[in-house]
Amino acid sequence: MVKGPVRHFLQIPDFDPDELASLIRSAIRIKRGQEAADRPLGGRSLAMVFRKSSTRTRVSFEVGMYQLGGHAVHLSDRDSQLGRGESPADTARVLSGYVDGIMVRTFAHEEVEALARHSRVPVINGLTDLLHPCQLLADVQTICEQLSLDPADLGGLRVAWVGDGNNMANSWIQTAMRLGFELRLACPEGYGPDARVLERARAGGARVEVTSAPEEVVEGADVVTTDVWSSMGQEGEAAARLDVFQGYTVDRALMERSAEDSIFLHCLPAHRGEEVTEEVLEGPRSRVFQEAENRLHAQKALLLRLLRPDSGA
Repeated sequence: MVKGPVRHFLQIPDFDPDELASLIRSAIRIKRGQEAADRPLGGRSLAMVFRKSSTRTRVSFEVGMYQLGGHAVHLSDRDSQLGRGESPADTARVLSGYVDGIMVRTFAHEEVEALARHSRVPVINGLTDLLHPCQLLADVQTICEQLSLDPADLGGLRVAWVGDGNNMANSWIQTAMRLGFELRLACPEGYGPDARVLERARAGGARVEVTSAPEEVVEGADVVTTDVWSSMGQEGEAAARLDVFQGYTVDRALMERSAEDSIFLHCLPAHRGEEVTEEVLEGPRSRVFQEAENRLHAQKALLLRLLRPDSGA
């Protein structure tokens, strides 16, 4: 089990700027084979609680634990009593006696917070309706690799978000606060980011602008990013959202307004022809599959930091 104070990763601000930069550098070294080659999580186990389905989150965490020498246990609602009404508090107490860490992917952010309050081992937010912090670790790693930047030196970076003010947009806002880059979001009226997340980030010094004009936010941007217009749990709104989000597709004309060496990111899965065109997703500026691969490396760095804080990762 983890010794010393238990540390969780529920949102980007759980790490300070220096810690985030160190974590991203560690992820880059791990990817290059320069770190964690001795399987430092041997004998350790991670419970993976999935109340929402997943491809990238499940495979990257499971493979990451294996490559670090540990073991991952997958629990869906069919496999756990949490899906049959057991409280997050009781689930956390039970799992804490079996495993060294808990990763949870669920709907309500409050559920992750409840697990963390009652857990004796680190809890990782694999995704909630409010936030998706693990994806942002991979995104920042991708930006640093592709634009040759150090994660502690992102003050001159300009990032443009186009589309729904969802959990990804909220995590981009938190990351802008922590790492100091400029973030501009274009969202339809009534579909902006969480007001509390935005207020806290601005109070923390974040340079964040929210408008309804995609052309304005991508102008000169170094990174253009988006996500699906209807997230999991919003399937009933999909038809209505198609109408609301007309004009928010990232296409070649929009990308041409960004910086000459800009890159395009998308956390995937993508709905080609809706939030992004096939031409952009498969085009020369797209880094979406490098970004997806980096989930593995960034999360290995995170697992080391939380489950082996003495490792120096």
